[in-house]
Amino acid sequence: MDISIRRYAPEDREAVVALALRAWEPVHASMAKVLGARIHGQVVGDWRKRQSQDVRSDLDAEEVRAWVAVTDRVAGFATVKLDREEATGELHMLAVDPDQQDRGVGSALTRFAEEYMRQEGMKVSLISTGGDPGHAPARAVYERAGYTGLPVVNYFKSL
Repeated sequence: MDISIRRYAPEDREAVVALALRAWEPVHASMAKVLGARIHGQVVGDWRKRQSQDVRSDLDAEEVRAWVAVTDRVAGFATVKLDREEATGELHMLAVDPDQQDRGVGSALTRFAEEYMRQEGMKVSLISTGGDPGHAPARAVYERAGYTGLPVVNYFKSL
């Protein structure tokens, strides 16, 4: 499958937001299962609304770079934030449409983002993701790309 990566353009906006919601639906189902529906609702709330806002915020931010992966359509996207003082680039968001997963789209976006960080003088690339089963595909992409995970545990309790 041919994958091309190009800079995000405003006309990609709705396709990117929609694919992000499709990609992250199983992630939120997994998180709800792990946390329980009550705590998930308290911590995340309306996840679709929140994720839509978060994606749009990254796409609109001047300090964030965004790209889309294109196959026969927009198949995925990535956003990067740079901390020039710490020489660290963060692959802040990465999502691949579910019907385009396991085809190299996430890996291609990861490599592209890393090359951008290198060109910008970053010394370290950071990616954060969840440890629940819904995030397993993302962890697999990052591990194949040579990232080392540092386990962090967040504990939640409904009050």
